[in-house]
Amino acid sequence: MAPLRFAANLAWLFQEHPTLPQRIEAAAQAGFQAAELGFPYACSASELRAAAERAGLELILLNTPPGNQEKGDKGLGAVPGRQLEFRETLALAVQYAKTLQCPRIHLLAGRLPVGAEREAVSAEMEATFTENLRYAADILAQQNLIGLLEPINSRITDPRYFLTTPHQAAAILKKVGSPNLKLQLDIFHCQIMDGNLTQNLEMYFPILGHIQVAQVPARHEPDSPGELDFSYLFQLLESMGYSGYIGCEYAPRGDTVKGLSWLRSYWERHGLRDGGS
Repeated sequence: MAPLRFAANLAWLFQEHPTLPQRIEAAAQAGFQAAELGFPYACSASELRAAAERAGLELILLNTPPGNQEKGDKGLGAVPGRQLEFRETLALAVQYAKTLQCPRIHLLAGRLPVGAEREAVSAEMEATFTENLRYAADILAQQNLIGLLEPINSRITDPRYFLTTPHQAAAILKKVGSPNLKLQLDIFHCQIMDGNLTQNLEMYFPILGHIQVAQVPARHEPDSPGELDFSYLFQLLESMGYSGYIGCEYAPRGDTVKGLSWLRSYWERHGLRDGGS
């Protein structure tokens, strides 16, 4: 079985360094060969590309811009009446992805209106999301890019986020019917909303485009105290032949590099000096 490949999420890891180019360099020095950027839009794409080339780091994932964060936006994909703004955020994300040679874009769904009951707005938001995803799939296909849908738990992280479970995401993906749209399964969110991780990973394996990890419930390193046995989950993914990246999207308990002992142990067990050699 081939060892798993891990990517540093630079929105969460290496916060000791204030800028994304510095975090790119730090991730490479720590042994990573790939990174997720989150929201890279405060830096120019050319600056980030140059930093990645200097570090020898592959950039594998970014998010669409969130919209107006001061007004509470967290993506626009499922927000009725803002389709034009969604298309503008998608265009910017595609521009960055092409410059960065980044093959995946997480298409943020967005939040329910303040005070709205989920059941009352769900149908309209799903229809909006479906419309926007069909548009996005065509644009992404032209650029040979993959779009990802990530369910975010509504119990701890974001009570108003529209897309909350892999079941909901899979149903929407089936309705859209585009092969370049996939499920981004964050094990942290999936455990909180549904559990049944073995069954869920097996069930949704055919539509998986990306995986992320963090311990539950505190969202720290995989070897920190919590609900999940990541040694089992990593073995499961190896046995399933998962060949994509696993994003390390967690809040380090202290220094990022010291907290990577779990990953260094994984590499050592598989005879690797770092993430790929």
